[in-house]
Amino acid sequence: MPGTGILLLSQYVEVAYARELFSAGSDGVGYLLKDRVTSLDELGAALARIREGATVLDPDVVAALLGRRSDPLVALTPREREVLALMAEGRTNSAIAAELFIGTGAVEKNVTAIFQKLGLDDSGSDHRRVLAVLAFLQS
Repeated sequence: MPGTGILLLSQYVEVAYARELFSAGSDGVGYLLKDRVTSLDELGAALARIREGATVLDPDVVAALLGRRSDPLVALTPREREVLALMAEGRTNSAIAAELFIGTGAVEKNVTAIFQKLGLDDSGSDHRRVLAVLAFLQS
């Protein structure tokens, strides 16, 4: 249906899908990451812009299309980076707490924040701690 706007909501940036979406040459397209759409108002605004013929893109999609990788750790606080670095060394939460002179509960809060900021949802099929360490090692 020519003239119909398209909004792709995805968990991940897939450059091939983005290129296919934009190669159609139609007005009113968008590619947003689900974890960044935080409210119905935000989604509604994106849909309104697409309906008007505009293009709506997540910054990570733009970076991927331009061949740049964004640093997934940029959103982490210095303490969260310390915790993640110790996780990468294979430390347990108890060992991290002892190393940083904080309680185990504080470590758990930092680990939870790291998972959230890296977009590592509790799917039950992935080991979030390993995925967080991989993100740390790749950045």
